[in-house]
Amino acid sequence: MLPSEVYKSLEIPRNVLSLTIMKLFATLCALCLVLSVRGQQLPQYTQFQKNPYLVNPAATGAHDMFNMSLGGRLQWVGLSNAPSTTYLYLSTPASKFRSAFMNRTYGKVTRNNKSVKHPKMRVGNVIQGFGGQLLADQFGAFRTLKFAGSYAVHLPINRDFTMSFGTNAGLSSHTFLSDKAQVLSSMTGTGVNDAVYNAQVNTGAQYVMDIDAGMYFYGNGFYAGFAAMNLTKDLVRFGNLNTNFAPVMHFFGSAGYRFAVNNSMDVTPGILVKYVQNAPVSVEANVLMDFNNVFWTGITYRHLDAVAFLAGTTIKEKFRIGYSFDLSISRLIKYNSGGHELVLSYIFGEKRRSFSRI
Repeated sequence: MLPSEVYKSLEIPRNVLSLTIMKLFATLCALCLVLSVRGQQLPQYTQFQKNPYLVNPAATGAHDMFNMSLGGRLQWVGLSNAPSTTYLYLSTPASKFRSAFMNRTYGKVTRNNKSVKHPKMRVGNVIQGFGGQLLADQFGAFRTLKFAGSYAVHLPINRDFTMSFGTNAGLSSHTFLSDKAQVLSSMTGTGVNDAVYNAQVNTGAQYVMDIDAGMYFYGNGFYAGFAAMNLTKDLVRFGNLNTNFAPVMHFFGSAGYRFAVNNSMDVTPGILVKYVQNAPVSVEANVLMDFNNVFWTGITYRHLDAVAFLAGTTIKEKFRIGYSFDLSISRLIKYNSGGHELVLSYIFGEKRRSFSRI
């Protein structure tokens, strides 16, 4: 048998797979919406649907475009020493490194009675994605700086669906900022020394090896992923060994389904679940509306924590701006005026593949 015949013989029927996916997505949403949980683990990202690489390394290279994004987030504005995050990341499939004559060929196919741009499938082909990330996160008296590289391999299941596996590996530095900490002796002026605080002053940074891993299933408008962060915890560390920063594993699950309302509007409901041992689970659900793939807006509900409003636009098919505002609904609402997240992206190649339909 020819390779293409072998591939077709193993191909899962599209109607069976699509029906299974829709049932799985409905079950996942029902389960997550009844969880009475909340939590704050790794840096928060309200715009996770537009930037899936931040919550799952297996999404690296899933969009057939080069994407370099600079983002900043201020959480609980007005609250002293509230979390703040700045990051720079890039994601691209390997094809974007090739010269023009080596790029994949593209044709047109009919989907939902509409002619859309679509890449010609090379049966059995493997797509590789590469990326990188710089992150600076500060919460209270603790600061984390992270540098990491990402790799993902995308394996076609059939003509419509793909499964990818990815990893993120790098180095993090964790620092205790003594000037940001408040201890009882300084607050009351008793002159009693805090032995724990004194032991951490001027101890420097602790460096830890970080390894994350994930899987990502997508196609025909649907996506679902699972990722595990900080897999090695502090197994490999050096520098300041006196401070126990105790990094623990975090688990992220995400899913969404994008469908067309009409020729100019798409709607994508999505959900993100985050879990870390001995801490409450965090669940957030959102709905995004895209208009002509140029302007988008949406709303997010983070259970017992915040309601967020999102909006963004693409400029001249190369620049994308996204903004979100988080309105606290927890007990912290009395002490902060909300949160802001701004993401600026440079992209190219997005129009050449219909991944806008995922």
